[in-house]
Amino acid sequence: MHETAARVAGADPQGRGVSERFAAAAGQLAGLAGRFLGWRPDEFWNATPAELAAILLPPDGLAENPLGRAELARLMEQDND
Repeated sequence: MHETAARVAGADPQGRGVSERFAAAAGQLAGLAGRFLGWRPDEFWNATPAELAAILLPPDGLAENPLGRAELARLMEQDND
């Protein structure tokens, strides 16, 4: 997803205009939001980029301290049903 956003912001080697790049990237992002978040098109188009990022990006600190194997095993043992 970050690659798509970078393509929208950056130069396009195929020579398309900004609006064409935006349309292509927005279409891809709308498809991803539908597939992974269960969003209908209206929900995607009414969301702000900040809202989409807040949903898709890990919370602060989580990316720096990912869940380790020992912690996962402890959590699984705690909730063994």
